[in-house]
Amino acid sequence: MDEKATLGEYLERFRSALLSRLDGLGEYDARRPLTTSGTNVAGLVKHAALIQFGYLGEVFDRPADRPMPWFDDDAEPNADLWVPPEESLALVRELHAASAEHADRTIAELPLDARGRVPWWSEARADVTLHQILVHLVTEYARHAGHADILRESLDGERGTGADDPNLPFHGDDEWAAYRERVEQDARTAAGKPDPTTLVQ
Repeated sequence: MDEKATLGEYLERFRSALLSRLDGLGEYDARRPLTTSGTNVAGLVKHAALIQFGYLGEVFDRPADRPMPWFDDDAEPNADLWVPPEESLALVRELHAASAEHADRTIAELPLDARGRVPWWSEARADVTLHQILVHLVTEYARHAGHADILRESLDGERGTGADDPNLPFHGDDEWAAYRERVEQDARTAAGKPDPTTLVQ
């Protein structure tokens, strides 16, 4: 497999991983903020779709053939990172699919050394190649897929890619609870903190 195909395969792998975090979530859980900065699963998918349109569209003078109101001057702050009621989850999925299709055409039609320009990067970094942008996007998707994994686990306990994920050492809730307790106890020991269960009431 050549280098462009390898990068494309990893990009698709992380796209799928991120998108799968929406599976089975209702309207509220998909959109609800789960960190102090408002991070949410649907917002991550939407954000990834929009940056993909930018990096494999505008950067190589191949803009998307659809409006991008989330980036307008009068758009609300972080408009690309949350999903208001008037935007359906189906729209988020469709946006992501369209972004991937648009990106894949760019990847297929341009060589790795094709030149582009990222207008939102500093002048010193703005001139790029398709190779650089593919590495950047794979990194972005991997980062956000990891964010979404943690958010999904906090919502309903789903871990990894599912119950049969070979990378998970445990598969039962009791095993995970025991493991978590072991990690907690070791953290307390390392910090010299007493075990709260042994304190005299």
